[in-house]
Amino acid sequence: MSAVGASAPYLHHPGDGYAGRLSFLGAQLPPQVAAMPRLLADLDRGTFRKLLKLVVSSLQGEDCREAVQRLGAAADLPEERLGALLAGTHTLLQQALRLPAASLKPDAFKDQLQELCVPQDLVTDLASVVFGSQRRLLNSAAGQRGAWLPRVAGLRWRVDVAISTSALARSLQPSVLMQLQLSDGSAYRFEVSAAKFQELRYSVALVLKEMADLEKKCELKLQD
Repeated sequence: MSAVGASAPYLHHPGDGYAGRLSFLGAQLPPQVAAMPRLLADLDRGTFRKLLKLVVSSLQGEDCREAVQRLGAAADLPEERLGALLAGTHTLLQQALRLPAASLKPDAFKDQLQELCVPQDLVTDLASVVFGSQRRLLNSAAGQRGAWLPRVAGLRWRVDVAISTSALARSLQPSVLMQLQLSDGSAYRFEVSAAKFQELRYSVALVLKEMADLEKKCELKLQD
């Protein structure tokens, strides 16, 4: 049984305060995280710290299956509840770590977890992972495991001017010949008219501006 399905009996529905603000967890609270408050209600801090350590090791790419079994036996946790706790903690950390460090402040992170009724001492432990010395290692591990699309590694271009064509004795129409070299070794060459090149330039500039505006807007809401 999946951790999400196993956590169904423990689902907790947060108050309206969560829905009224932008959260690092997204517009819709993940069910794995929604299940955590009741799952954590009678869990001692020592056991949670061991569980948190396993989740961090998993995010770094380590195989923790045997360690999870040992923790479940030592803490006398049912398999379904342990799976739901691991899934919720993993999702919570993953969502927090995907944001740039400057976009999510420690106080905002703690406030949002407290709104979800996560115990205060456990909030402190979670914040120590997201904002502590392990952040750089976790970001590096995520970058190595992630499936990324090829990036633009190089760009070559030139301007050609057609002096004449089969239809016109005197044309003098410029065109831009471009070649994109991608990080996976592939290359793409295409030719556009001056007018189409201006459309391309404008569209790229517009997308970059909208991305910057959206990032600024999200950063301001997360800091509120």
